Amino acid sequence: MNIDEILNNIYPLPDSSRENLKKNITEVSHSKGTCLMEAQKIVPYIYFVKKGIVRAYASTEDNNDITFWFGSEGETVISMKSYVEDKPGYENIESLENCDLYKLETIRLKELFNQDIHIANWGRRFAEKELVKTEELIISRQFKTALERYKDLMRDKPHLLKRVQLGYIASYLGITQVSLSRIRAEIK
Repeated sequence: MNIDEILNNIYPLPDSSRENLKKNITEVSHSKGTCLMEAQKIVPYIYFVKKGIVRAYASTEDNNDITFWFGSEGETVISMKSYVEDKPGYENIESLENCDLYKLETIRLKELFNQDIHIANWGRRFAEKELVKTEELIISRQFKTALERYKDLMRDKPHLLKRVQLGYIASYLGITQVSLSRIRAEIK
């Protein structure tokens, strides 16, 4: 997905504002298994996924990783705590495939907010969309069964089921791989 599509999906910008924002975005590539963002560190940039899949996870005290988010083409990769409060985030984010990404330094983005009202509005809309995604995730985890969450994943992001290993999918759903196998057998 190209950067113009990604930026416009967040909030359409006038051409001059979009071009000004794009001047501050660079393309980077990372191989599968790269840690893009590390827990307990301030992350001074955000990514937009051009190609590939990433996952966000947190580690428990007994070294189990809990996957709570997947990002693929067109999505934003961000540590909201670092972005909003300039404090260390709690999540690790790693590439699950070779990834082509667009990278934007947070400090530069915040400077652009002060220079261009259209970019500031884009940033507001970006933050609002991230909040809604978080809210949907919390509601899903609290009020839906694992079967319902799996069906939502099948409906909303079927490409993940083909590209992400089942252990990560099970963790994301909050169940074991054995339970995931049962759900998959039940649906077939």
